[in-house]
Amino acid sequence: MAAKIKKGDKVIVLTGKDKGKTGQVLQVMPSDTKALVSGINLVRRHQKQTQSQDAGIITKEAPIHLSNIALVDAKDNKPTRVGFKIEDGVKKRVAKRSGEVIDG
Repeated sequence: MAAKIKKGDKVIVLTGKDKGKTGQVLQVMPSDTKALVSGINLVRRHQKQTQSQDAGIITKEAPIHLSNIALVDAKDNKPTRVGFKIEDGVKKRVAKRSGEVIDG
């Protein structure tokens, strides 16, 4: 199945503690159906000291389920679903809200 959300996409959070916030997808984990989004679902972790890092409490992004995020429509900055359209033998992602092609 083709990916509806890819690395680098601008997404909005639909549910949870960060509802309404937007961020950019840093990594997609299709096997877990999760994604890492910058500035979203921040957690604080206690970290042991290593050769490269000091010990302390660090804040980092935790994965969020793909069903809880939606692509942001380029026209009106609102959440949109993603569809697919084949043009000239090439499969392209299309925003359902505006009908615009997402991939250049």
